[in-house]
Amino acid sequence: MSAYGMAHLENVDMGPQIVEYLERIDGTLRPFSGKFIVHGGRQDVVEGTSDGAFIVIEFPDREHLEGWYTSDAYREILPLRAEHSDGLVVMADGVDADHKATDILG
Repeated sequence: MSAYGMAHLENVDMGPQIVEYLERIDGTLRPFSGKFIVHGGRQDVVEGTSDGAFIVIEFPDREHLEGWYTSDAYREILPLRAEHSDGLVVMADGVDADHKATDILG
């Protein structure tokens, strides 16, 4: 089952550290089969308020997601983002193709 690393980032200081982070993150994702599915592009808030950007990275499963996030390669670049932006980072499991909203009630 796919798993997702998601972030809502605000107050991003687009200085040299964030640029370096962006230049290096793809290389940290590759060994764990991670890929961006939401990153930049048009984002319209239709309920609530947000001054930030949403990012979603898909992995084959939770093991790959956790492996990436705790990898030496990602830990090395994490401060470049964390010290130059505010936000929320979440790991979430996906659902299968037959999932219905009421499945969470069982």
